[in-house]
Amino acid sequence: MPAVLFARRDATLGEFAVRHVDPAADTPLLHRWLTHPKSAFWLMGDATEEEVRHEYETIAAAPDHEAFLGLHEGEPAFLAERYDPAGEPVGATYPVLPGDTGMHFLVAPTDTPRHGFTRAVLHTVMHLLFSDPATRRVVVEPDVRNTAVHALNAAVGFRVEKTVSLPGKDACLSFCTREQYAATAPQE
Repeated sequence: MPAVLFARRDATLGEFAVRHVDPAADTPLLHRWLTHPKSAFWLMGDATEEEVRHEYETIAAAPDHEAFLGLHEGEPAFLAERYDPAGEPVGATYPVLPGDTGMHFLVAPTDTPRHGFTRAVLHTVMHLLFSDPATRRVVVEPDVRNTAVHALNAAVGFRVEKTVSLPGKDACLSFCTREQYAATAPQE
């Protein structure tokens, strides 16, 4: 099992941590999450286990893309990705700056949601990204129809720049600088 790379404690919800995705071991879990109807915006609803494994093996081999399995109190609870926007379709939609870091996150589908949990996950991912001193700005491109994530993104400091067309979706290109995030981040 890969080692924990980053951890933080949420005052209300407890310990959050991240480790790299292990495609061989994590594929069955990720397949369940990514093909769940609540994960529709990840555009993998019809993916097979083999396709999910191939996706995360490709990410693991890429020098400019990382996938993380997030843990809550030691149990798998979310997925996050960090990537260089210059090497992705979103990079063709705006002038990529030094220190730009792309991000995706997915909270595991559950029948028993906990108040504040998704926001705590997003804070964990943002803390992880900004723990790298080279990261100056986080870039996201959620589907325009994903209003719930737009509200969460705004709550942690993201500002929508414009709507862009990307493969499979129209997206809200949004940015969050280190300073914008610091103004919203919980005190650790």
